[in-house]
Amino acid sequence: MSESSASASGKQCTGCRRTLPAAAFAADRNRRDGLQVRCRECVAEYGAAHYRRRREAIGKPVREKVDVSPGRKLCRTCGEIKPHSEWHRNASASDGLAMRCKACKAIQGRQGHLKRQYGITGAEREEMVSSQMGICSICLRRPAVHVDHCHETGKVRGVLCFNCNSAIGKLGDDPDTVRRAAAYLEGTSWKPTLVAPGVYQLPS
Repeated sequence: MSESSASASGKQCTGCRRTLPAAAFAADRNRRDGLQVRCRECVAEYGAAHYRRRREAIGKPVREKVDVSPGRKLCRTCGEIKPHSEWHRNASASDGLAMRCKACKAIQGRQGHLKRQYGITGAEREEMVSSQMGICSICLRRPAVHVDHCHETGKVRGVLCFNCNSAIGKLGDDPDTVRRAAAYLEGTSWKPTLVAPGVYQLPS
């Protein structure tokens, strides 16, 4: 049977040896009948086997193929299959979607922020929160969510709630100012003493 007649009545795949309709073969301009010699399924299997051998040869893990229903995608980071609404768009990707789901992308962003801003990892932050029993080190009431650090040295001091972190920031991160604020709240506010015209002295 010639290639031209084969394309009209079906074509035999050189891989699986099945006789299949022309639609089962991808185009190949170098062939007389304009079709590849292997069917699409065999080409896909060959490509997967080649990918597996190449990954194993360089010592990298092999991603197993996962059947996913239409409108959903597997996130290789968290391992969950999620609807397309849980992914950011990426026009350059073959499926038009980002490589990671929105949740994993957000986690990655937070991890990067912690490293850039404070020089710590997400695990180190969680360890600090755990050592504080999950609550703010100052008010001892609200959840610890904001990393606090010295703006001069960059040293991380702990994890505070939003209100306490904002409060010490507005007080200039100054221990003396915080002590005077505490004394004020206790009813023993420190009043400056006039020692010369325009010159005031604060109690020690």
